Amino acid sequence: MTTRWLFGDQLGRHFADDHRGPLLMVEALSVFKRRRFHRAKAHLVLSAMRHRAADFGDRLAYVRAETYAEVVRDLDDVEVVHPTSYAALGLVERLGCTVLPPRGFATAREDFERWAEGRRGKRLVMEDFYRRARVAHGVLMDDGEPAGGQWNFDHDNREPPPKGAATLGVTEPWWPSEDDIDAQVREDLDRWERDGDVSFIGRDGPRIFSATRREALAALDHFVEHRLPEFGAHEDAILEGDPWMAHSLISAPMNLGLLDPLEVVERAETAYRSGGAPIASVEGFVRQVIGWRDYVWHTYWHQGDAYRRENALGAREQMPKWFTDLDADATDARCVSHALGQVAEHGWVHHIPRLMVLGSYALQRGWSPTQVTDWFHRAFVDGYDWVMVPNIVGMSQHADGGVMMTKPYTSGGAYINTMSDHCGSCRFNPKVRVGEDACPFTAGYWWFLDRHRETFAGNHRMSRAVNGLDRLKDLDELVAQEDARGNRAP
Repeated sequence: MTTRWLFGDQLGRHFADDHRGPLLMVEALSVFKRRRFHRAKAHLVLSAMRHRAADFGDRLAYVRAETYAEVVRDLDDVEVVHPTSYAALGLVERLGCTVLPPRGFATAREDFERWAEGRRGKRLVMEDFYRRARVAHGVLMDDGEPAGGQWNFDHDNREPPPKGAATLGVTEPWWPSEDDIDAQVREDLDRWERDGDVSFIGRDGPRIFSATRREALAALDHFVEHRLPEFGAHEDAILEGDPWMAHSLISAPMNLGLLDPLEVVERAETAYRSGGAPIASVEGFVRQVIGWRDYVWHTYWHQGDAYRRENALGAREQMPKWFTDLDADATDARCVSHALGQVAEHGWVHHIPRLMVLGSYALQRGWSPTQVTDWFHRAFVDGYDWVMVPNIVGMSQHADGGVMMTKPYTSGGAYINTMSDHCGSCRFNPKVRVGEDACPFTAGYWWFLDRHRETFAGNHRMSRAVNGLDRLKDLDELVAQEDARGNRAP
């Protein structure tokens, strides 16, 4: 009888309900030995796997071993749903497993490839893919037209934080409660660390992300009812006293396979149809789930395994230890310090601190995109290879030379000052680019542009910024200042 092998990110019903034979899950210690993951991420993944094994009971064999191969190679007939990384796919193919089509995404790979081929050499654009997915799945559509009269409400969803507010004032997220399985996971992680088998970054406080389907549904329902209405307008804003803002916090359970994206957007659309949430918030959320998330998944496979090694800007600086170890006290730059502190504590910050603080800083400093990708993968609870390769190589670090995005996502301190409350408590001044008070982002932005002036001179979205270099009377002084700073913490 065929055994279906479930990976630790294939935990939802849609990965097993069609199979009547035995199930297998392998907890391989080598995964944690090879790379230094965030401790909260290791806890979440192991808790989710062990909880799912308990759900299945005797039907599932849960094996703890050093490696996957030592368990699977002795089985005669094993099938597996298409894994989520090139490394895992290569492993199951070497072990002779039957590979089933991928699950857990709204658009099938074959459908994406047909769409990409139909572009006839034109750039692949996420907005076009997203609209096609909306039509294909009938999401937020009214008689063939987009609900609310337009496809995209981004213009309404870029508001800065409310002036003078310490928090957004929305209901707190739903939080899970730890149980005996969590206690055993923490005990095992402690023992592995004491024995010197593994090493982690970050802290493992009480688990805040869902590890079971019941928890994931509770978190989703709570978000849709209490937080989705406020999600859209301030989804790009940052407040130090409100790390969650109105975000859903379901990316981690979704990437564990506990929720299917179509059921997620169905709940959001129901809220819109019943008058429980405005179209701008619902559309912005739907865009993240069946637009961006699916697009990243398909980009990962469409571009091929070599995509991870793209380095169009020739960025080769080593990531400094203070950053990779999440040392928030190492820097006086308030935005960087706060983001690193939140990652250390939770293994999570929302997309703007990731992109416009942590990622932008790495881009300006010229850090190796391969190292940056690996760090984001290890440091974030929702980070997986398929997630981080396109997000970092293609978007954050512009290492693919514009294949995924037409311009690099970086800015001076003015953007951070507008979209956050960081700058008011920072010793650096976002308006100053040279001297002791020079903001490392404001200076770093011009330093980055100067290094890549020729590369971006012909980019119509960057030409104005590049031309601005010629108006800087202190450019030579700025470049010398940033050359001297290098990778030292600001």
